[in-house]
Amino acid sequence: QVQLVNSGGGLVQAGGSLRLSCAASGRLFSNYVMGWFRQAPGKEREFVAWISWSGGRTYYADSVKGRFTISRDNAKNTVYLQMNSLKPEDTAVYYCAARGPASDGLYYTRQNYPYWGQGTQVTVSS
Repeated sequence: QVQLVNSGGGLVQAGGSLRLSCAASGRLFSNYVMGWFRQAPGKEREFVAWISWSGGRTYYADSVKGRFTISRDNAKNTVYLQMNSLKPEDTAVYYCAARGPASDGLYYTRQNYPYWGQGTQVTVSS
């Protein structure tokens, strides 16, 4: 069992940057694959990025590749999402999620994550 708390959202102008954080409770944080998803108004929750338990592997949605960076600090039980060159279409509620190790194909789909943060709003103005 793990509990996740999102923070770091806000309002930023297009081209700006934000860093989201996700703090996890529990002693087994380093065992979990961590993901970030986002949900814009009227749209499905979509995959943004995931990171392996060690931080050695990261994968991104094409829409954020080259602009966003996912990272983790297992000593602090925290995963981060650094978002640069933000665009108005990045506006959404951002959620972190956690799951145990599995085949890579499962990490891109929200239904495969049992643990979720409460979400944090990111608004990018044009």
